[in-house]
Amino acid sequence: MKRLCLFVLLRLVCCASLCAQTDTVFASFFIPDSVFVRMQGKSYKQGCPVPRAELRYLRLSYCDADGATRTGEMVCNKAIASELVCIFRELWKAGYRIGTMQLVDDFDADDLRSMEANNTSCFNYRTVAGSTVVSKHGRGMAVDVNPLYNPCVRGSRVEPAGGRKWAWNRKRIADTPYLILRGDLCYRLFRQYGFRWGGDWRSLKDYQHFEK
Repeated sequence: MKRLCLFVLLRLVCCASLCAQTDTVFASFFIPDSVFVRMQGKSYKQGCPVPRAELRYLRLSYCDADGATRTGEMVCNKAIASELVCIFRELWKAGYRIGTMQLVDDFDADDLRSMEANNTSCFNYRTVAGSTVVSKHGRGMAVDVNPLYNPCVRGSRVEPAGGRKWAWNRKRIADTPYLILRGDLCYRLFRQYGFRWGGDWRSLKDYQHFEK
């Protein structure tokens, strides 16, 4: 009888584990009409030269602040879609924490609002300031990860402003959740797939930013 109860218990644990796994998703799709409608006039602005067919819609599971599995969404360039699926799958397996993962359109394509919400995102059409060159984000070739805790630092200017606490002396606060440091898992995975890290730049430090 005890053996039977133990067997039943083990079966229940296994079933629970399988159910937990089936609740995860790491997939790339052509952009559905419903998603493309959400993007209109926001991340996909009028006159955007990037064809819809060049972009992909990702559904990615991630661990939130409490370690619970949630499913996020992201739009990126098709050239990096499969790589992002692999990267975020490995981050989830390791229990790596991500604040939130929503389309920037949920913030009316306002980068600062998205960053202040610690939102991990990718595509948002725009040109490089003062030029007609399409930015990496404008082509869906750059990802910002946990941007509130990994701000962009230009001298004394910090974006988002709420990230000032994490702008300097980053090694001293290395145990802070969401922090990206050279050599950590997030850094290693993106570098493994050939992404460049904004934290390595000299003229400014964009700790949230990985690009191709």
